[in-house]
Amino acid sequence: MHELSLIHNVVDTLYDTFEKQPVRKVRSVTLSVGTVSGIVPHYLTDAWKWFVKEDELFKDSELKIEFIHAYSTCLDCGEVYDTIQFAKICPKCQSEHTVLKQGNELLIKEVEVE
Repeated sequence: MHELSLIHNVVDTLYDTFEKQPVRKVRSVTLSVGTVSGIVPHYLTDAWKWFVKEDELFKDSELKIEFIHAYSTCLDCGEVYDTIQFAKICPKCQSEHTVLKQGNELLIKEVEVE
C-alpha cells in the first residue's frame, strides 16, 4: 500500500510549510488526486487516519479528496480525449501515439488551519 508513504510525504511537506508560517492546529487537508494516478482513495483516507492520530498538530483533522479528470492528447491528429474511456488509443484516428496530459497527479490543494 503506497498510500501510507504518500500521506507521509504530504505531512512532511506540510510541516516544511509550517516552519515558515506556524499554525496551532490543522482542521482539514484537501488533496487533488488524478483519476489514473493508481491511488486508491479509501486506502489514502485510512492511511491518513492512522498516520495523524498520534500527531497533535493533525489529530482529528479531516482528509478531503477531490478528483482530477484524466485526459490525453493524440500526437498524430491533436485530438484531446477522455483517458478513462479510451485509454491509450485515440478515438478519432486510432493512433497509439498519445500522451497523458492530466490525471496522474497528487496535489495538496488546500489546508484549513487555526
